[in-house]
Amino acid sequence: MASEVDLEIGGMTCSSCALRIEKKLNRMPGVTATVNYATEKAHVLLPDGVSVDDAIRTVEATGYAARTPLLESPPDPTSADPEVEALRQRLLICIVLTIPVVLMAMVPPLQFTYWQWASLTLAAPVVVWGAWPFHRAAWVNLRHGAATMDTLISLGVLAAFGWSLWALFLGGAGEPGMTMTFTLLPHDQGQQPEIYLEVAAAVTVFILTGRYLEARAKARSGEALRALASLGAKDVAVVRDSVEQRVPIGDLRTDDAFVVRPGEKVATDGVVVEGSSAVDNSMVTGEPVPVEVGPGDVVVGGTVNAGGRLLVRATAVGADTQLARIARMVEAAQTGKAPVQRLADRVSAVFVPVVLALSLVTLVGWLIAGAGPQAAFTAAVAVLIIACPCALGLATPTALMVGTGRGAQLGILIKGPQILESTRQVDTVVLDKTGTITTGRMALVEVVPSDGYDAATLLRLSGALEDASEHPVGAAVAVAAREAGALPAVEGFLSTRGLGVHGVVDGHAVVAGRPGWLSSEWAVDETPSLAAERARHEAAGRTVVGVAVDGRSAGLLVVSDTVKPGSADAVAALRQLGLRPVLLTGDNARAAAAVAAEVGIDDVRADVLPEDKVAVVTSLQATGSVVAMVGDGVNDAAALAQADLGMAMGTGTDVAIEAADITLVRGDLMSVSDAIRLSRRTLRTIKGNLFWAFAYNVAAIPLAMAGLLSPLVAGAAMAFSSVFVVTNSLRLRSFRAT
Repeated sequence: MASEVDLEIGGMTCSSCALRIEKKLNRMPGVTATVNYATEKAHVLLPDGVSVDDAIRTVEATGYAARTPLLESPPDPTSADPEVEALRQRLLICIVLTIPVVLMAMVPPLQFTYWQWASLTLAAPVVVWGAWPFHRAAWVNLRHGAATMDTLISLGVLAAFGWSLWALFLGGAGEPGMTMTFTLLPHDQGQQPEIYLEVAAAVTVFILTGRYLEARAKARSGEALRALASLGAKDVAVVRDSVEQRVPIGDLRTDDAFVVRPGEKVATDGVVVEGSSAVDNSMVTGEPVPVEVGPGDVVVGGTVNAGGRLLVRATAVGADTQLARIARMVEAAQTGKAPVQRLADRVSAVFVPVVLALSLVTLVGWLIAGAGPQAAFTAAVAVLIIACPCALGLATPTALMVGTGRGAQLGILIKGPQILESTRQVDTVVLDKTGTITTGRMALVEVVPSDGYDAATLLRLSGALEDASEHPVGAAVAVAAREAGALPAVEGFLSTRGLGVHGVVDGHAVVAGRPGWLSSEWAVDETPSLAAERARHEAAGRTVVGVAVDGRSAGLLVVSDTVKPGSADAVAALRQLGLRPVLLTGDNARAAAAVAAEVGIDDVRADVLPEDKVAVVTSLQATGSVVAMVGDGVNDAAALAQADLGMAMGTGTDVAIEAADITLVRGDLMSVSDAIRLSRRTLRTIKGNLFWAFAYNVAAIPLAMAGLLSPLVAGAAMAFSSVFVVTNSLRLRSFRAT
């Protein structure tokens, strides 16, 4: 049986490394692997007969380190990353040593007697120790017959340093009184060779700066995932045999009852048994306002109890919790590769050999053209340095990590990078009514008493009767009645399935049910005014319950599946994004039209059976529409899978969530537009990064070959390209929900 495993990869320095490891793993029989440079992880699908150790040995044979993720406590989001700190120290030391080297080379008044030897003393540690990660990577690649971006960096730095050593020891540049002037263009300074120690040292500093910013960007872009991992409680107050005892979170089991006091985290997913409070869901769902919960309400592990004491029954623990599922989905999205990134990886793989050839052509071409060896050498080194496509390897994964991480903080879970392209193309959004636009729960919206009765009395009597019923309509009436005060007891309660209930409340014979049933079975007819009210409400798609007390019509109870607050604003936001909303429901046309009118939807597909929802999506696609489907129920799963973009409400069923491409944890329809805006912005950032990375190389290489760039300027420009990509990606952290 095939198995999946995630491996932590060490030693990668560019996207070419990731591609080489990926190719090696995929050459193993039956193995399918994806290696992500930004996350430094490999997702490997292993067939029967191939072990994890086999995959690790393959990676190590390629020249890199690999291991399975260590089982340890979640990392502290506030702690410093060791890799980032090591790079920072290396960079700072190299900067201190390089500054005087560059100043002496560029400012002739600073060139004292034997200044060139002082430059050598300062530059040598930078070239050898500071650039050691690049030299080591280049050597490893050479042993395996490969060339990467590190090869270009190492060759460029060593070439500049080697030329300088030759000039100092054999070329006469080491004589006292030697001076040189800084120029942006390659040139020959008479018969006296120049040294390029400032180039070797400065390029190393530039590259280290880029790598440091890359490492810091990767660390910062993974903050959301680390924050999610740290949300869980460390221990919990469990109630067993009526005794409260605090135990480690690992000892908590499903159906255990546990206590959550004010200020404490909810230990795991569960249902409130006792108590009422406000729960802060912001870290999990992105909702800024605490949500009121009481008995029967669902709470999510990792949220914070902001009010009273709660007794909660655990419904899921460990890997089955919503928080764990969110973390897995975010990590899967960050580990995956978009098609455009695979293209960039392939380009990077062939780019380095091409650049090496171009550098050699530049050297030979300048010599043939009659230029001196120094000018030819300078132009060739500039080509090596300027062409390093470091930015290509970070263009997509860094933006993807930041975008998906920010989405997780806002309760928007994007399953994979390929989803981003779908959000750009979508032009139609199909919205399921129940549970998506509406709450999915019936609620009492109006009490209409007849003459001789007041609304409070009517609600009290009917609410007491319906409190004994399990029907959703009756439950809505009972909830509203209990909110108004205590309910009296019911005697002789009987229920007629699908029609109504009757019993004795406070000595009164009370009947509640369909008006037609009251007329035919109990001979209770509505007054003309009540009949008019019933017709009005039914025309609006609401459910009307007739109530009779002591054989006389007492009034009407109007119940409806209420529209979620903000649904109308959400539909308006979708229209602003250029999307056409379509309402899809199994309800009758009258009820569907009423809801559609309330939220501002013109296209309504009503009376649709669950199995026909797929056909509706297919028919829209057949007309040329690119369809997004938003739903929450089991009967929406097939339509979610069929749609070009499936979006499931996090408050819905697991089946719908599994079938969807994006999960909206908040269950708020406004998050649909937020998800599309975030996805589109992430995609724009990726394309902007790639354009810059490609355009930079396409434009700069000819300039370097023509001798219009010095190696020093080339190094600075190359480092800037990486800095631009990572900083542009980090701008996604500023995305705000509507």
